[in-house]
Amino acid sequence: MKCVIIEDEKPAAEKLLSLLALCDQPVYVEGVLGSIREAIDWLQQHPAPELIFMDIELSDGLSFKIFEEINVECPIIFTTAYDEYWQEAFEYNSIDYLLKPIKPEKLEAALKKYQKLKQHFTGNYQSLAQWPSAQSQGGYKKRFLVKRGTDYISIKAEEVAYFYATHKLVCMVDSSGQKFIMDQSLADIETQIDPAVFYRVNRKYLVNMSAIKRIKAYSKSKLLLEVAPLVTEDIIISQENAAAFKQWMGQ
Repeated sequence: MKCVIIEDEKPAAEKLLSLLALCDQPVYVEGVLGSIREAIDWLQQHPAPELIFMDIELSDGLSFKIFEEINVECPIIFTTAYDEYWQEAFEYNSIDYLLKPIKPEKLEAALKKYQKLKQHFTGNYQSLAQWPSAQSQGGYKKRFLVKRGTDYISIKAEEVAYFYATHKLVCMVDSSGQKFIMDQSLADIETQIDPAVFYRVNRKYLVNMSAIKRIKAYSKSKLLLEVAPLVTEDIIISQENAAAFKQWMGQ
C-alpha cells in the first residue's frame, strides 16, 4: 500500500514510520511532507496515494486548508495531539482519527478498517456505478424536517438557498432568509440532494443554483459568489474547483 505522511514534527514522523514498518501489511511511504504548501505541491505533481496520514496543526496552519486548494481523492487517517478537530476532520475523506502518541494497536486497527472499506467498495463497484441513475429516478431528498422552537417544520429542498458549516454546526438558510440548525454534516447532506441543483462550492458552503446571483472573477483564477439571502463573508471557489463549477452552472 502506497501512502504519504503529512507531519511537520520530525520525531512524530519518525515514530509513525517506525510503527508502519511493524504493521502486518506492507506499507510504502512515498513521502513525508512538512507543511500545507509542501503537501499541495506534492499532491499536484504526483498521482494520488492510496492513503494519507495527516497531522492537523502544521507549521503554516491547519491542514484542512489543503482541501480548499486541491481536490484530495484518497482516504485520510488524521494523526493529531488534539481531539477538538475530530468532527471537522470527518468532512475531509477521513476514515479514522488517531490521537498522539499513536498506539500500535490503534494504527493497526485503522489500517484494517481501510482494507475492509477498500474491499467493500471494490466488491460493490457495480452498485456504486448504478447509484447516479438510481438517484435520478427520484431518490433525492425532497424535504428537510427542521426544528423551530418547540415545533418541527418541513422545508422543501427547492426552497433551500444554501447550507453552511460554522463553529462545528451546520445550518440551512431558506430562500426567505430563515436559518435552521441541522443535525447532519455537509458531507452527509451532499449525498442526499440533487447534484444538478446543489453544488459544494467549498468546504463551508453547499449552494442551490437558484440562490447564486452573481459570479465574479477573483484573484489567481478563483471565483467569488454572491448569493441571496446575502452572507457576511466572501464565498470563494478555489482555482482547482472553478472549471468544474462553471461547467456545472452551464449544464
